[in-house]
Amino acid sequence: MADSALVEPPRPALRDWRHRLLPPVVAWLIANLVTWLVAKGSVAGDGTKVAYWSTEGRHRWDSAHYLSIARTGYEMFWCRDRYENFRDVMCGNVAWFPGYPMSVRAVSATGLSYEISAVVVTEVSLFGMFAVLWWLLGARLTWATGLTLAIGTVFPGGIYLHAMFPIATGTLALLVCIVGVKRGSWGIAAAGGFVAASCHPVGAVAVGMLLLSAFFAWQRDSWPMRCAKAGLSAALAGCGVLWGKWLMWQATGRWDAYEIIQESSYQQGELRQPFDEMRNAYDFPFSDWYRPEGNLPWLVEHSLAAHRTQLWLDIAFLVLVLATAAALLIRSRHLDVEEWAALILTVAIFFLPFFAGAEMSWYRNHAQMFVGLLLVRHMPRWVQVPLLVFCAIQYALLGAMFFAGVLV
Repeated sequence: MADSALVEPPRPALRDWRHRLLPPVVAWLIANLVTWLVAKGSVAGDGTKVAYWSTEGRHRWDSAHYLSIARTGYEMFWCRDRYENFRDVMCGNVAWFPGYPMSVRAVSATGLSYEISAVVVTEVSLFGMFAVLWWLLGARLTWATGLTLAIGTVFPGGIYLHAMFPIATGTLALLVCIVGVKRGSWGIAAAGGFVAASCHPVGAVAVGMLLLSAFFAWQRDSWPMRCAKAGLSAALAGCGVLWGKWLMWQATGRWDAYEIIQESSYQQGELRQPFDEMRNAYDFPFSDWYRPEGNLPWLVEHSLAAHRTQLWLDIAFLVLVLATAAALLIRSRHLDVEEWAALILTVAIFFLPFFAGAEMSWYRNHAQMFVGLLLVRHMPRWVQVPLLVFCAIQYALLGAMFFAGVLV
């Protein structure tokens, strides 16, 4: 009996595996299943059935630009030099950042087509999002973490997490950045921030969060060292933007190529009044511009203005995250390091598109508020369950709007 008491019991490896890996796998599968069902209930812009498992079903206007960067790099030219009847503005692909297309180029080196490589990068990034989120949630299945993961499968704007867009890759990078801050590794934090900033301008919010991290992270260090780690990680994260501009300069000879095409072709580049831009985004006539052809299924017919309910849901999610953070601070006067990081990122991701004037893209940029799920785990079940229901309904509506070609 004495000898047996000294023997350490075998480690429950199978149970550990189930807790650590199975929930993210199930979440990823459910996310694809739900999206496939939405595609089945929708039609493409020309009235044909949606082929969700094809690359065409994941392709929208901006996808062509990301693929062109992956294939041949950057270019910028006067539109009339190539298209006689085009208006006198700049054309090209320098309005899109290189992080995602360069990942697509790397995967295409395996022999896969650029289109398939783009879908692979997106879906692998989405699985990575669930895996990293699960780790940040403690990798333990409870009602709170299970419902949080379920909300992630139908997260607002999440249809773009399956498309040929950098949203999934950029969101994964933001989560990795949070991991770095949580673990006290400024190198991991900087790497995540670099990738996020190189994927999309919204990803540059990582720079601001890392600068502020001196106030809530690196607690074991002295103040000078905390400031040094925060500043260095933020500077390296900001190099993601500089890398993109360097690639554009190499191709066009202009350091300001991004700013030129944004101002010339899209009338962006100046700071806007965010609440005016919210009103413009809400009133944008998507269904008048891109109404699909033929007889429309019920889901598509009722989704043509889903961007409006999307904005309300995004606002509600932001308010719930802020309220949860406030409740935690009042109750315990404490937020964990990763919760501070997620809170700052969520607020910044919500407002940044409206400061930039992105009236036709905010709904996909807001999908990166996925990082705010770290605070959703603290919400009571009577909040989590309705939030899951509303997110699922809105996911179906915005998904149908996407597959019908109404969203760009």
